[in-house]
Amino acid sequence: MASDAVAVEYAERLAELEARLADARSGQSIAGVLVVAAAFLFLAMGWLAMARRTVPVWYPPLVLPVAAVSMRKYLRHRTAARGFSRLASWYRRGVARLEGTWAGTGVVGEEFSDPDHVFARDLNLFGKGSLFELLCTTRTEMGRRRLASWLLESPAGSETLARQEAIQELTARSRLREEIALLGEYEFEGATRETFGGWLDSPAAPYRAPARLLALLTSSSLAVLVLAGFDRALPWDGLLPWIAALAGFHAVYGLARREQTRAAIEWLRLVGSEIGVFRRGLALMGRQTFRSPTLNELVQRVGRGGAAKSVRTLERLIHTLEQRNKDWFYLPSIALLMATQVCMAVEHWRQKHRASMGDWLDAWAEFEALNALAGYAYEHPENAYPEFTGDGARFEGEGLGHPLLPENACVRNDVRLHGTTRCYIVSGSNMAGKSTLLRAIGVNAVLALAGAPVRARSLRLSRFSICASISVGDSLLNGKSKFLAEVERMRQTIELARGERPVLFLIDEIFSGTNSRDRRVVAESVVRTLTGHGAIGALSTHDLALTGMAEQGELGACNVHMGCREGGGPLDFDYLLKPGVTEESNALDIARMVGITAQT
Repeated sequence: MASDAVAVEYAERLAELEARLADARSGQSIAGVLVVAAAFLFLAMGWLAMARRTVPVWYPPLVLPVAAVSMRKYLRHRTAARGFSRLASWYRRGVARLEGTWAGTGVVGEEFSDPDHVFARDLNLFGKGSLFELLCTTRTEMGRRRLASWLLESPAGSETLARQEAIQELTARSRLREEIALLGEYEFEGATRETFGGWLDSPAAPYRAPARLLALLTSSSLAVLVLAGFDRALPWDGLLPWIAALAGFHAVYGLARREQTRAAIEWLRLVGSEIGVFRRGLALMGRQTFRSPTLNELVQRVGRGGAAKSVRTLERLIHTLEQRNKDWFYLPSIALLMATQVCMAVEHWRQKHRASMGDWLDAWAEFEALNALAGYAYEHPENAYPEFTGDGARFEGEGLGHPLLPENACVRNDVRLHGTTRCYIVSGSNMAGKSTLLRAIGVNAVLALAGAPVRARSLRLSRFSICASISVGDSLLNGKSKFLAEVERMRQTIELARGERPVLFLIDEIFSGTNSRDRRVVAESVVRTLTGHGAIGALSTHDLALTGMAEQGELGACNVHMGCREGGGPLDFDYLLKPGVTEESNALDIARMVGITAQT
């Protein structure tokens, strides 16, 4: 199946959802009208029966079953309409991704961006129109955070292969991705790792088991005594001293635990607003069966639904705590020491499940990240899964394209970096596509290491540490010039190259902040050092003096260039990689295009 077929499938599913949404809203409107009509008829007949006595008094109750059934249908249609509306929005975003109009419509992930990371900014991993925005279809912040970490880090080889296998199995599970998108009653509900983690790591409240038992016994006794008094089973004169003693004990104990209870309630207020989505996600996850060992291990970690049941207990306790604020229950809850007792029960739950809860959070985050990458794989069936090799540094891609470009605008190139050709020196005029080529290499390497398919017909690569200097600029805040920032990035790259993994380096306009002579000397020194430590990569340049590095055979450098199509004008680029050094220059043509006339 090609992307066009997926686009047709999404469009058909969207049309189906919009039709069902219209039906649900129509049913909701009809049911609402019936509820209003039944209420009006009940009031009218009640007035006629009681004030005018023109109809029997048993007529008004006849409309109550109609009102009840209509209200039930109204609520059912409203719930269905919300679900159809959320799914329709989800598919609209999917259609936008397939049409190439997705930039700025999703989660951009700026909060995960690190300006000092060695390739995140250079490869447009985060921000509007970024790789993260294209990939991120997760329901919760936990999933988003895990997905971001996978793009920023290079895992062990076995981990990447395990993800590949899991993603391949999840790719066809479109309905599962729909169910994840529908988690929670409302779309704005979320679940963050910081909320749950902060609560789990907060100081333990000093509630002891005997205190919990004593509070339960005294509350139960107080409730029984009050009920006995109202039922007249025992005289109030004999009950009041006992009731006063128990109420006084609760007041003293409640005041003594006031600060601990207040702190616990504040945390539980935050947890309670997010626990529903998380619990439903665990329940959904626990119902699945898989072939992949990674996915099976995740399901086992949540106990095939056992985690959801445990979290459900916590959710009910928090719900009970919320009820104490209701007007009808506020005073009884104070008298019965309800808040303190619930906080005791929650603390007991936390101590019992603290380690397990952290594991459940981690399992859910990984499950969501895998599903997000599976969704990307489903929407790009023409992409290939890379093959990893262990025979030295290698990056060999056929038909390699930039994943962020629309398919109809993506020009593909073959890239072969290995033991013989260790470095491309890419020359070419302005706007010819040199930087895009470097980013295409880097972004596909990021996808490959994350376990996702890549935009290529095939890709064989080593397990790299990636370093890029493409968007490095000056920093007024940090007092760094562009040249100093480039030098710092080169230092980081060389340090990584000295490590256990080979480095894939991608450098755009290397050391453009200095003169041509010094630039050639320093650039050659950097490339010599990197390739001497087994690194491979590519650097682009306008300075043709740098192309002379290819004459140094020990560098393993190869001159390639990008430029205009044959027979085309100075700005008619074909974005294809060609052998040799460029013979084109279009700076004067670009100057004329913006109204600047240069004297030659």
